[in-house]
Parts: sequence; C-alpha cells; structure tokens
Amino acid sequence: MNEIQLYESFLRDERKASQNTVSSYLRDVNQFAAWLKEEKIALSKVKTADVERYTHHLNSLGKSPATVTRCVASLKSFYGFLQREGRVRSNCARFVTTEKVERKLPQILTGKEVELFLEQPKCVDAKGYRDKAMLELLYATGIRATELIDLNVDNVNLYMGVLRCESRGKERVIPIYQTAIKALEDYMRDVRPQLLEDPEEEALFVNMSGERMSRQGFWKIIKHYQETAGIKKEITPQALRHSFAAHLLENGADLKSIQEMLGHADISSTQIYTHLVGQRLKDVYKKAHPRA
Repeated sequence: MNEIQLYESFLRDERKASQNTVSSYLRDVNQFAAWLKEEKIALSKVKTADVERYTHHLNSLGKSPATVTRCVASLKSFYGFLQREGRVRSNCARFVTTEKVERKLPQILTGKEVELFLEQPKCVDAKGYRDKAMLELLYATGIRATELIDLNVDNVNLYMGVLRCESRGKERVIPIYQTAIKALEDYMRDVRPQLLEDPEEEALFVNMSGERMSRQGFWKIIKHYQETAGIKKEITPQALRHSFAAHLLENGADLKSIQEMLGHADISSTQIYTHLVGQRLKDVYKKAHPRA
C-alpha cells in the first residue's frame, strides 16, 4: 500500500471515522498530492515551507479561509499518521497556521417552531403515522439522520422508554419522552406490519414499499413538513439535533449528559451550545430590557 491507502485504512479501521470524514480527509490529501506532483515533490519529502506555499496556492485560487483551514487540518492528521508509522521523521504540517475562521453558531428552532413542525404529520394514514414517529424520535433523542434510518426494531425499548443507538463502533442509550413513545407504539403496532414486504425486515423505519427508509427519502419528508408548517428557517436533521441540545441546556441539563446523548467524543464539540444559548439570552435581553 502507498501512504494514502495506508491512511485510508487507518481512518476506516482504527479511527472508525464516518464515510463523510474519510471522504473529506482523502479529498484534501489527494489534492495536495496532485499539487506536489506538479511541483515534483514526493509526499515523504515535504517540508513545512511546502505546506505553507500550498496554503498560499489555495488562497490564490479564491478558496475560503474555512476551506484552507480544513485542508491544513487534514494534512496535519495525515502527516501525524505517517510520523507514527515511521514513514516520515516529523509532521511537516504541525506548525502551519492559517487565517482564523469565525466559527458560526448553528441555527436552532424555537420551542414554538419545533411544536409547529412536529404537529404537521397527520395520523390519518400509514404515512402520517410513520412520519410522526420519525420526527418525534429525531427531536426526542437528537440522533443524526443516518443513525435514525439505520435503526432496527430491537434498538427501541418502549417499556423502558429508551433508544439504543450504535454508531462508529460505539453504543449510547438515550431516553425518549412520552409523546415520542406513543407515536412509536402506534407506528410499530398498527402501521409498520402493513408496510412490510419481507416479514424478516429488521429496519425500524421503512418506506411505502416496505424497505428501509433512505437518507434522501427522509430529507424529502423533512422538507415537505417545513413547507406545510410555513417555517422560513432551513429545517434539517442537523438543525433538529442542534435544537434538541440547546433546548436541553436552556432547561438545566448539564453538558456532560448532553455530550453522552449526542455521542460527541470530545466535550469541546458540545460546548458550542453554551455560546449559542448565551447569544440567545443576549438577544432576548436587548429586545426586552427597557434600557438595552
């Protein structure tokens, strides 16, 4: 295997990185390798000055600071791996700095917007019952869209009121509120058996053909109900995940518990919600305080 193939294997097999993460890292490394080929520099002979020249090259192409920063992060990871493997003597990208990127706070929905959105699926047919269960479970647990569609029936324990979510080689258990439990009970008891083509199908959520729901199909469902609700904000599974975390924090949940429920490996990923909640409080203060 060459260096990039070894790195790909490391990301997939040892780090258990998601497909999106693997694709992103490899894209950055392969683009750097293509530039090195034009410069007639071997991957294993790269110096810090070469990485810095590459960042200037990216800037000259009009790449955003966020893109350049991401590329450098990918190269730091790549050369850190090669150093540990003894393929290079040092991490040539380690001390390369880039223009500071202003971190954008994620957009979240208000409590009223969430209520309006979750009211849209009407339990008058199989599709309505299924969609209601999917959206309630998504907001109840804060799981990712891919985690939702990957769920099997045995991942849900309605008696205990919990969801067992397996992702990236790790498992976490998340409580489910009563409204979501009721929506799941109705769907699993009365609707899912009617939709199934194969009685052996394990998928919790299936499409109208009885097969596991696709990511694309679920996105269409969300967009449909955003339109029927008349909500102008962009509603995505990630926005509901952010809303789940921010609303828990606003109502007194501690960061460590939220980190566990979201499945964040590092609590720094969860801490962004403290900034988000703080900003919302500032906005409320400015609007409501008579002397603000």
